[in-house]
Amino acid sequence: MSSTDGVEIATYDLGGDGPPLLLAHATGFHARVWLPVAAYLRSRFHCYAYDARGHGMSGKAPEGHYDWNHLAIDAAAVIDRLGLTRPYGVGHSGGGAAVILAEEANPRTFAGLYGYEPVIFPVDERQALELMALRDGNPMADGARRRREVFSSRAAAAENYRGKAPFATFDPAALEAYVEWGFEDLGDGTVRLLCRSEDEARFYEKAMFHGAFTRLHRVACAVTVACGGVDAHFGPQAMGLVASQLGGQATTEVLPEVGHLGPMEQPGLVAASIIRAFEGG
Repeated sequence: MSSTDGVEIATYDLGGDGPPLLLAHATGFHARVWLPVAAYLRSRFHCYAYDARGHGMSGKAPEGHYDWNHLAIDAAAVIDRLGLTRPYGVGHSGGGAAVILAEEANPRTFAGLYGYEPVIFPVDERQALELMALRDGNPMADGARRRREVFSSRAAAAENYRGKAPFATFDPAALEAYVEWGFEDLGDGTVRLLCRSEDEARFYEKAMFHGAFTRLHRVACAVTVACGGVDAHFGPQAMGLVASQLGGQATTEVLPEVGHLGPMEQPGLVAASIIRAFEGG
């Protein structure tokens, strides 16, 4: 399916019974890393997911311009194309920002939202520009540009990742899903990351400029903002700031056993948190 600017967005029906639930992945990953989490959710929800632009099987942004506000447009386009009526939305990191941005753009898009460490900085665009001017580059973007893209095989990639951060703490099924659907086969028999390092870097460079924090008052559904406790990138203080702008409809949850990549580290733990958020269990 195409988003409003012609970028093809790959969507996936992950199955299940119950109300619709849309899953949005973190920057640098792809939709099917949610499969281990969805395995715990399918008895309660019908799960769907999609590859963000520049990731997985989705197309690249025109001229490599990864404005995060387009992520909201893509999420809305996915909901429309799949024919979903007020689905629940779950987003991790950049995906958390995507579903919140979509709700801000069109309140009551979602029946409820769950953001696991959504990338929402407590700044407006002017403040973001000032902060970036004080920084010496962007460490996340720099790291993405150094990322190894090509391996001799998927098995070689998996073996490489198992002993290295952040993959060393992944649930085996999550690592398997990341490798299986995160690479493309090249003509010489090698495999290459579908999310190319330059595209990932450009995503990170725009992470502070979407302005979601200043529009959180527009969110018209209940929201749970969750975070890890082990090296959390957006920890309890940051999530508390987000919740404070959402008023009485927001709750927070800390999962101290995991870090920023919690959905891939302990899928069952995060799935249980999602179920509590939407069913009050």
